Amino acid sequence: MYPRLNLPLSEIPILGEKVRCRIRKKDLLITPEEWVRQQFIYYLIDHLNYPAGRMTAEQVVVYNKMRKRCDIALYDDYGKPLVIVECKAPHIKITQDTFLQIARYAHTLKAPFLILTNGLEHFCAYVNAVDGSLQYLKEIPNYEGLIAIIS
Repeated sequence: MYPRLNLPLSEIPILGEKVRCRIRKKDLLITPEEWVRQQFIYYLIDHLNYPAGRMTAEQVVVYNKMRKRCDIALYDDYGKPLVIVECKAPHIKITQDTFLQIARYAHTLKAPFLILTNGLEHFCAYVNAVDGSLQYLKEIPNYEGLIAIIS
């Protein structure tokens, strides 16, 4: 069926070969990457208390005049990007190249938090706005912890 990921189990509505996206409110074909994206959306909302109403999925990002898509974005109270998430299929190894992809999106959107996942491995980093340094976090913070880091 669908691979077991390194995430808490979620009750995701599956309709044959489609999954209901909680953010976009539409049925999508289940590809390996979509499976990771939907599982991660549920994880952020149900386990880390990220506000669903401030999330987008497949957000268009224009980088060097090319239209790309950011898998998941979370915005703050003022509509500024706070977190961007790049999801890969479970069989895709997380490499420097995959990290550079999300770093380009973060730079373009000015998001201070980056999360990269293939459903099995998860990496989270914080970009310090004062000195531009990148700090890898040991775990993905819950929403309250996220806000505390930037406050």
